[in-house]
Amino acid sequence: MVTPSLVLFYLAGVLTLGGALGVVMSRNIVYASLGLIVALLGVAGVFLLAFAEFLALVQVFIYGGAIVIVIVFALMLTRLEDFRGLSDHKQWPLAALAAMAIFGVLAAAIARTAVSTQERAEVGFTVLGERLFTDWAVPFEVVSLVLLVALIGAVVMVRPTGDRN
Repeated sequence: MVTPSLVLFYLAGVLTLGGALGVVMSRNIVYASLGLIVALLGVAGVFLLAFAEFLALVQVFIYGGAIVIVIVFALMLTRLEDFRGLSDHKQWPLAALAAMAIFGVLAAAIARTAVSTQERAEVGFTVLGERLFTDWAVPFEVVSLVLLVALIGAVVMVRPTGDRN
């Protein structure tokens, strides 16, 4: 039986896959970023269907807005001469084979997983905030420390070497 939520799920899936293909297959980076926005909006639609409004808002605002804008600004500020010598990598057949193998493993895992038929329930922002900062406070802080270490590592990696006198 085809329900409206199933139709919306398929629509969000088509948006996500279409946007992802646009990102991967586009030779123009601006079109690739537009495809990324479409893919992220499709994922936000899946979150909405799962009654995860907070994650959908985060997906749209942070990923769909801020990250894509940062990518576009970084490209606008990059010199074109840095890209003149780029060409396709010679190991693309190996990468394509690895991608197909990963796709096969994921497809087999999805095919063998039973579908949950329990009733969906909405979780409000208040309950989510209380659970996030009471039950999950320590993992939340550990993730923030890991991100801080990654940020410091990125700064250390890109700084120029030599004396700073």
